[in-house]
Amino acid sequence: MMYALIRTELYKIAKRPRSYIGFVAILLIVFIIEFALFIDGASYIEFIFQQLESFLSIEGKVLNGYLVCFIILQTLIIQMPLLVALVTGDVISGEAANGTLRLLLTRPVSRTEVVMAKYIAGSFYVLLLLLLLGALALGGSLLLFGEGDLIILKSETIIVLKSNDVLWRFYAAFGIAFLSLSVVSSFSLMLSCFTDNSIGPIILTMAVIVIFTIIGSFDLPLFDHIKPFLFTSYMIVWRNMFDQPVDWGIMQTSILILILHIILFLGVSIYYFNRKDIHT
Repeated sequence: MMYALIRTELYKIAKRPRSYIGFVAILLIVFIIEFALFIDGASYIEFIFQQLESFLSIEGKVLNGYLVCFIILQTLIIQMPLLVALVTGDVISGEAANGTLRLLLTRPVSRTEVVMAKYIAGSFYVLLLLLLLGALALGGSLLLFGEGDLIILKSETIIVLKSNDVLWRFYAAFGIAFLSLSVVSSFSLMLSCFTDNSIGPIILTMAVIVIFTIIGSFDLPLFDHIKPFLFTSYMIVWRNMFDQPVDWGIMQTSILILILHIILFLGVSIYYFNRKDIHT
């Protein structure tokens, strides 16, 4: 029965036109970035690194598929929570507003199974988005620009990763990105349980993510005390996979916190939905 529920939820996602906004957005953004870097990438890289040439000798192919993929991830993954919320933000409230939720609950399934089926279907949608991003950003960039060492400029350091030490880092980064977006999926699902308005949870999820991200971007003493309690603070930990060496302590802590957020949001969703009165 659980398999049938998940399949039904996937079908519902596939039927909604907005489910394809994320795929179209990824296609367009990746194409634009890769095309722009293919045309003017050499001058862009020269401008970025020209201040370093006075004290650092840079040889080899700096503009390569790994660097292009890293640039794309820096640009896109920050926006992807909004694309996820468009689909997962009304999985329950949308059906309540349309009057189909009551019909769904007449089937011989528990409410907990309904919540879990919707979460799993949403996670599958997230996985498809990331697979498309990986194929275009990593596979497409390597095809267009080739391999090479990855040079990353940070505020106080320059990190150089050998080409044979990069690919596994991207795989891990995509895995962490999936976990981060699953937090968004579970959060929007939780909000969806509390209302019968199909648009409210989507807007609220986006607003929370934007506000949390803004707070996380400011280095102010007050915000420094708040950041550890914001799940968005741990959603960017995928970048740490490109440190040399990788701080596995921070990685493990951040991954654990992301998992705990998913458990918390799902737990609240299941608890409330099992006690919710369905009137329509």
